[in-house]
Amino acid sequence: MTVMQRVLWLVTIPGNLAGIMAWELGFSPWWLVLTVTYTLVGSYDYLCSHHTLNRLYPVVAYIRYVLEFIRPEIRQYFIASNTDEKPFNREMRSLIYQRAKAVRDTKAFGTERNLYERGFLSANHALVPVVVCQQSCRVTVGGTDCLQPYSASRLNISAMSYGALSANAIRALNGGAMMGGFAHNTGEGGISPYHLEAGGDLIWQIGSGYFGCRDDSGNFCPESFKENARRAEVKMIEIKLSQGAKPGHGGVLPAAKITQEVSEIRGIPMGQDCISPAAHSAFHSPKGLLKFIKQLRELSEGKPVGFKLCVGRKEDVMAIIKAMLEMRILPDFITVDGAEGGTGAAPVELTNHMGLPCIEGTYFLHNCLVGARLRKDIRIISSGITASGFNVLTKLAVGADMVNAARSMMMAMGCIQSRACNTNHCPTGIATQDPVRSKALNVTSKRERVAHYHKATMESCFSLIGAMGINDVNKLCPSHILQRTHDGLAVPFDSIHPSLKEGELLGKKINDSFSLFWERASADSFKAISEVFHKQ
Repeated sequence: MTVMQRVLWLVTIPGNLAGIMAWELGFSPWWLVLTVTYTLVGSYDYLCSHHTLNRLYPVVAYIRYVLEFIRPEIRQYFIASNTDEKPFNREMRSLIYQRAKAVRDTKAFGTERNLYERGFLSANHALVPVVVCQQSCRVTVGGTDCLQPYSASRLNISAMSYGALSANAIRALNGGAMMGGFAHNTGEGGISPYHLEAGGDLIWQIGSGYFGCRDDSGNFCPESFKENARRAEVKMIEIKLSQGAKPGHGGVLPAAKITQEVSEIRGIPMGQDCISPAAHSAFHSPKGLLKFIKQLRELSEGKPVGFKLCVGRKEDVMAIIKAMLEMRILPDFITVDGAEGGTGAAPVELTNHMGLPCIEGTYFLHNCLVGARLRKDIRIISSGITASGFNVLTKLAVGADMVNAARSMMMAMGCIQSRACNTNHCPTGIATQDPVRSKALNVTSKRERVAHYHKATMESCFSLIGAMGINDVNKLCPSHILQRTHDGLAVPFDSIHPSLKEGELLGKKINDSFSLFWERASADSFKAISEVFHKQ
């Protein structure tokens, strides 16, 4: 049988027979249209399609593609339980939506969590609850060299750039920050006009692309930095070293999201992906980083300056701490991002397999600063999955002074976790530059929802702390958090994870879990660390 004969037998003949039968039985002429369409599509599939399934099963194979296309929605809305999905399950999303809308957020009939699951976190309550003092509900950021310290909320908006997010999304976030009295991190994309409209407090993030403070060659420009850093809205400046969702990889803004306006704000060409360098060009060593921090602090007239990183090689973090001890130049804060952090676009392997989770990284940094007697001079900001007041409480207890949240703030605006951030087809108008979709996002109502979510989450957090019998947020410590072990016991967090005593890194006897990394760390060069590894 020839190829043409097979086509006629597989496609044309069955379709035509169906059409003739329909005509004879008196059905609508549309049956003939469907028959011809079936024949044409089937013929194309059999002769021209690049897909094996289409060639083997003309027309019918499309059923499989349709089902595959809608599978995430089917699973999300009809199959997954309240605690199944990642990174935010239905229970977490529902809580965010309810608090953002200022409606009832209570739960009936008991928990759906497995309280005996290995790694499950909890806290012990006190028989006599107390009220948390208002003075500890905020924290001052700014060390001895800072001339303009900032009084910050314990929960703030994490880094999300204009370009990755729409103009209306940025307006809503900043408007919510203004209403609620908390800070809005700009992300590495620079300060856009939409960050400034509402007048909310800004944490200006400086990435390796130096957007908003770069010269024509893409290098750091002190003059343009000074101009932006001295804006009244900018309260803190954050140098981004690495990001939890893609550590060791520069930021990525897909070409589809680069409009003429984004191109002008960032100083980048249109029509191609904007990929920031993996490393900074303004410095190349731990000491170079601290000199850069000092330079930015001076250029900004003494505003708090810090850096953000995802903890990976522990000796890298300790190298920076050694440089601090030698140079006596300290950042005002350090932001720890977790490997579970979100992003608009990242290679899957980096997202799944690189970096330490947020709580583990925060606890490690906290101990390093304690061991170097630097903890009281430097604030720690913890960034990772944050949906509830308990998520905030946990990060504060293991060592953070403040917490940043990004995806939950997006959900407060209406994000449905469609995972389309990297396509420019976000269905809610949040993570897109599509003018039709983004215009549909109502700034007035969404900024109120952002403020409502922040307020309710902090009230929940402080209520939990009071229920634990603690009246001061600063009195939280790792022993207040219990973690379920493999043998089913709930034990204090710091009895499982190694810790350092005050000044221990400065002595001769150091905890074995830290000593090897401390020996390998070099204040002069990150490259020297690799050479030590190679020799050993």
